[in-house]
Order: sequence, then structure tokens, then C-alpha cells
Amino acid sequence: MTGTDQSVADTEQKRSWMIDVRPLRVLAYRRMWVGNGVSFFGFQFTSVAVPVEMFAITNSSAWVGLLGVAGLVPLLIFGLWGGAAADVVDRRKLLLASSALTFLSTLGLLTQALLDVRSPVLLLVLVAVQSAGFAVSSPARQAIIPRIVPTALIPAANTLGYTTTTAGGVFGPLVAGLIFGIWSQGAGVTVAYAVDALLFTTAFWATWKLPPIPPIEHTEGMEKPTAGLRGIVGGLRFLATQPVLMLSFAVDIVAMVLAMPRALFPEIAEDRFGGGSAVGWLFAAIAIGSMIGGLTSGWISRVERQGVALVVAVVGWGVAIGFAGFAHQLWLMVLLLAVGGAADLVSAVYRQSILQTFAPDQMRGRLQGVFTVVVAGGPRLGDLRAGATAGLTGPTASWAGGGFAAAGVAIALALAFPALLRYRPPADAEANR
Repeated sequence: MTGTDQSVADTEQKRSWMIDVRPLRVLAYRRMWVGNGVSFFGFQFTSVAVPVEMFAITNSSAWVGLLGVAGLVPLLIFGLWGGAAADVVDRRKLLLASSALTFLSTLGLLTQALLDVRSPVLLLVLVAVQSAGFAVSSPARQAIIPRIVPTALIPAANTLGYTTTTAGGVFGPLVAGLIFGIWSQGAGVTVAYAVDALLFTTAFWATWKLPPIPPIEHTEGMEKPTAGLRGIVGGLRFLATQPVLMLSFAVDIVAMVLAMPRALFPEIAEDRFGGGSAVGWLFAAIAIGSMIGGLTSGWISRVERQGVALVVAVVGWGVAIGFAGFAHQLWLMVLLLAVGGAADLVSAVYRQSILQTFAPDQMRGRLQGVFTVVVAGGPRLGDLRAGATAGLTGPTASWAGGGFAAAGVAIALALAFPALLRYRPPADAEANR
């Protein structure tokens, strides 16, 4: 593409509402985008197959529930450590090593299925190892993006990534369901693990082709990063002094803990819509909204008041979820959940972009580790909150009340601590637009 052609394309993008694909011009990012998208689609096969296999072995939903614990605990621990390590070592090498651990756990799942081991404890161990690999790789992967993508295109790059993974979250389970419809349960589990292992090789390829990404030279006056406990504490100490970042994490926790209605979907689907396929629509609705929101997100990179946009998105999520809790028509509930999903996509993009552009590179890995913990833990705490309050107040009050409460608390936080509302991207981002 010539300079004139590129200028024309940039001008057209500034007027477009369709998803901004300019980051795909960057070869390293394009490879990562393809690798991550394909491998995440493959991971959905494992995410369906593991609980199916666990229930087939134990005939117990309690054992299936333990899979969540097995995945969460390593995520909380290794997410912080992985973030600290990403500030000390070459991020490409760290991503290769942690991806290899994830790949080996997937091969372990495939092997135990082929050998028909039928051990629930082994399944829990393999899920925990897989989660640990993901926890280390995630901060490194996200901290790489600002090193390979121009600052002005970081929101667009994050939008592309979130939209692709959301699409994988919609279509992956559907295709996995087709596999279980074609093959018997045991064979279906084996095929699902094999597909995941095969598609995961694209992520290895993309990471292998990255250039070296060593730590940048230490900045005078800033604590030298380490991969141990001192490094983690240093990152948390830095975070505590940055109100913009603290508030961006706080509004996300509020949104997920107070307004995530996922745990109520089975009960609502049965009581209001007679069960059947209704529960599937409810579980898919938020992801469908996020995917549509991403595909129509060409405006996201043009927003200068990113802090305001983040707060508006969180409030929009809470309000949409709140009204969805009162809906007694399936189409209306799905529509409102989809609106909430679109708002959640916008919120996620701005939270990630603010972190990547606001934080210095020496701290970026550790803060991405905190981000990973918040993103992983918030929805799970939201499930706990929704289920517990539904037992006391009923599902409608738990669902709708949580949504409106999240919107109200987000507004209160933003007004009480206006640093986030005042935030704009750095000056170099403005110059490059």
C-alpha cells in the first residue's frame, strides 16, 4: 500500500463504524491475532469436553463444580507471578514457555482420554496445570501488544482481540456440541481434545515468529523489577498510587460482582420460559452482544475521553442487565443481555487500553497480572453473589437489583474520585491519530 493509499484508508476508517482493522497491517500483531483467535476457538472444545467427561466419570455435579476451583486458584496465584516475570525476562520467551505448559496439559487430557483412565483427580490436576499456563501467558501476551502496535492503534488492537475471542466463545461450544452429536460421548471427548491440541499449534507459530521483546532499560527512580514476591508487592504498591488504574479495576469489579446474572440463567429459563433451548440463548446472549459490538466498533479509537467512555460503558452494562432481570419475553431478555454484552466489550477495551498506555513498560506485566486476576475472579464472585442473594430475595430481585446497583455504584465512584473521568490517552496517541 502506498502512502497515499494508506492516508485514504485512514481517513475512511475515521468515518467508519465498522471494526477498525488497521492494527492488522502490523505483521507481528497480525500473526498474534490469528494464532490467539484460532487457539481460543480450539480451547472451547476442551472447555466443553472436560465437564462432560467429569460428569460421565463421577455422575456428580459437585465434582464438575470442583473444576472451577481447580482453574481459579492457579489463576489467582500464577497470574500475579506471571505478570512480575513479564517485567523481568524476554516476554516472547516467557510466552513460549507458558504456552508450552498449556499445550502439555492439553496433550495430557488427550492421552488420559485415549487410555480411558477415568480419574477425576487427574482431570482436576490437568485443569489446574492448564490454568497455571494460561495465567502466566496472559499478562505476557497483553504486555507485548504496546511494544508491537502504535499507541494510537492500541484500542483498535484490543477490540480486534476481544471480538475474535468472543466469536470463539459463541461458535466454539456450538461446534463442540456437534462433535458430541456425531460421536459417542467417549469418542467425542477424545476428538474435542485432539482438535484443541491441533489448533493450539497456531499460537506457538505466532509466538515463535515474534521478535525478541526484552525488558527495556530500567528507569531511574523506579523500583527495579524482580520476578519474586518483592516484584509483585512493588507492582501492587505502584498500583495503589495510581487512581486512574485503581478506579478502572474498581468499576470492573463492581460490574462483575454486582451485575453478573449467569448463575441465575438455569432457574430463570425454567421458571419463565419452560426450559428447553431458552437456557442456551441466555448463556449465549452476552457473548453475541459483545461480538456484534466489536464488529461495529470503528468509533472506539476516535474517543478521546476514554475514562468517561469506560464509566458510561459500565453504567450501560448495569442498566441493561437490570432491565433484563424484569423481562418475561425470551427475545426481550436476550436483546437486553446482548446490549449489556456490547457495553461490556467497550468497557473491556478501554480498561485494557488505559492500562497499556498509562502504565510504564517496567510495570506493565505486573499490572497485567492484576488485570488477569480481576477479570478471572470478578465473574466467579458475581456467580456466588447472584446465587446467594437469589436464595434470600428471589431471582428477579437478585438479578435486576444487582444490575441497577452496579450502575449506581459505578457513577458514585466516578464522581467521588474524578481522576478516571479526566483521563485522556497520552499525547503521542493523539499525535498519531
